[in-house]
Amino acid sequence: MKKIVWGVVGLMLGLQAGEVYATFSVAAQKSAQLAFNASGIVASVNGDIGSVVKEDEVLATLESDDINASLQSARTVLKYAKKEYDRQLKVKHLIDAATLDVYASKYENAKNQVILQQALFDKTVLKAPFEGIIFWKELEKGDTVSGALLRTVLKIQSLHARKLILSFDQKYWKEIKAGDTFNYKLDGDSREYEGKIVKVYPYADAQNRKMQAEVQAKDLPVGLFGDGKILTQMK
Repeated sequence: MKKIVWGVVGLMLGLQAGEVYATFSVAAQKSAQLAFNASGIVASVNGDIGSVVKEDEVLATLESDDINASLQSARTVLKYAKKEYDRQLKVKHLIDAATLDVYASKYENAKNQVILQQALFDKTVLKAPFEGIIFWKELEKGDTVSGALLRTVLKIQSLHARKLILSFDQKYWKEIKAGDTFNYKLDGDSREYEGKIVKVYPYADAQNRKMQAEVQAKDLPVGLFGDGKILTQMK
């Protein structure tokens, strides 16, 4: 009954339903390869393969006693530079502008040193860029890393959010639109699933004459593949 009603509506609107075959693979909605942007010895590793982590959670750190000491020293210098500058401001009517500028310069330099030392310290801490799950690890306590030669030590992907990367013949580039329904099956699974195309990539592969589109999904293992049909509305 629904098919008949839809067919009538389609005729009234001057539309013709079409089906376009597409294959797909499952990818994480978000994925990141993490590396230290500093050199040193790994002091701690707080996650393992399969660990679920929150955004900004510390995953690993480098030994940083020297950098931390420099940071604390810079903060101390800033503390007293500010006090001295504030004292000079109170009596600025009694001193010349050049003398006040000297204290202002010391205060500004002290602030910049804290910013610099904080940035150096932050490079010794590896944090999760988003909530997700660690799916690859090449890092242990005691390992040596080099900021000059970046090496991926952890890989993280979104915990539940997935995307299907569809591939279809480029001759349908005018027909496939965001909002089209995609009915599909995963390899080895007899059940049929349904999703909506959220974006169509604006280019065609010159090698295989294919275009791609994206469908959102949840909780599917990354790397699975399958095929299905895109339901289009062609005038």
